[in-house]
This record gives sequence, C-alpha cells and structure tokens, in this order.
Amino acid sequence: MTDGRQAEAPQAPQAPEAPARGKYAPVLLDEREILRRGLDTFAELGYAATTMRELARRLDVSHNFINDRYGSKGNFWRAVVDFALLDARPALDRLLAECRDDDERLRSVIVQLYRLAANASGMNRLIQDESTRDSSRLDYLHQRFIKPFWDSIEPTIDSLMATGRIPRVPTHILYFAVTGPALALAQDPIADRLNPAAAPTTEQDRNSMADALSGLVLHGLLPPSHGETSNA
Repeated sequence: MTDGRQAEAPQAPQAPEAPARGKYAPVLLDEREILRRGLDTFAELGYAATTMRELARRLDVSHNFINDRYGSKGNFWRAVVDFALLDARPALDRLLAECRDDDERLRSVIVQLYRLAANASGMNRLIQDESTRDSSRLDYLHQRFIKPFWDSIEPTIDSLMATGRIPRVPTHILYFAVTGPALALAQDPIADRLNPAAAPTTEQDRNSMADALSGLVLHGLLPPSHGETSNA
C-alpha cells in the first residue's frame, strides 16, 4: 500500500567539480604554447574582455600564474606581441636588402607582408583591433613593428614618388592603401560567407589568396612600366 504520494525518481549522481589548480601546480605548457594561446585569446576577445580568469582557463594554469610569471596582464600582452612578431621583421629586412631596385623592393615587401598577414591571422586581428583605439598598446605596436617597418620602406616610397611611379599622397593614406587589405585577410568569417567554396584551409591556400590580393593592390598602386608585364 502507498500513502498517496508519488515516489520520487532517484537522482543521478552528480560528477564532482574539477578541483581548481593550486597556486603551485605544475604548468603543463611550454613557453611558446603559452604565448600562442595568449595571442589567440587576445585576438578573439580583445584586450579589455580578456580576463585573468579566462586566460587561466585557456592556459590551464592557476589564477595567479600570469601575475606571478609576467607581472600583469599588460606585460603578458607585450610578451605575446614580441613572440608573434619575432620572425616578421627579419623576413622583411632580408627582402629589403636583397632586392635590386625600388620597384622590385616595394613589390616584394607587399607580397611578403600579405603572406605574413594571411598566415598569422591572430596577430593580424590583434593589430586590426588595437589600431582603432588610442592606447599605450597601440604605442607599443607602433614602436615595435609599425614604425620600424614603415621607416624601412619610406626611402623606397619617396624615390618612387619622386619619379612619378606611385602617387604623391600623405603618408597615412599610403599606409592605409598598403596595410588595409592585409588586415582584411584576418576576416575569415565574412570571407567564408562571400565565397564558401574558396575558404582557405592550408598554408598554400592562404598564400594564394594573399598573392591574389597583393597583385590586385599592386596593379593599382604600382602598375607595370610601359612595355613591362607584372609578375606580382
């Protein structure tokens, strides 16, 4: 017999919550992987929305790890930027030294810049995001990469302007003309929607996309001389 009350269904046992990592728990990632994941997080969320808690979750480290190792979130961001730009400047500097004339130098640098942008989408998104904000982080990017890069090609640009090969326009206009399309190479979600069949999946795909875009830009910025065909 029953007392008229419906028997309660047995509750499934709940899995215990994963214990929080202790302050002195070993860090399982090497330095490069820590910085790579940090770059992905800053690029995806932006600096302001990247919390210490979220970084700790994605790095699988204790909440105090960033402060203990790097001193602050800002210092960690700067370490991430230095890591991401480690190989970019030397590659561009080699091109500047190897190229024979101004036309070839500017073409080669733009092609290489676009390839770097296409294959380093995290850093590309980070620069794109920070370039819209007046901050000490933009100062850091400007001092560490943007200004040295622009200073290195400015003599080439001045020479090409003097000979009438490229239009004589203010520096920031030319900067936008050169780098704007490169920054757009980080916009994979809209590219997938515009042309799903051409979504790049390999480094070769990304290089092909970068080369097509740099060729289009160079056709307008630095068209072939009379009797010359472009191989950009």
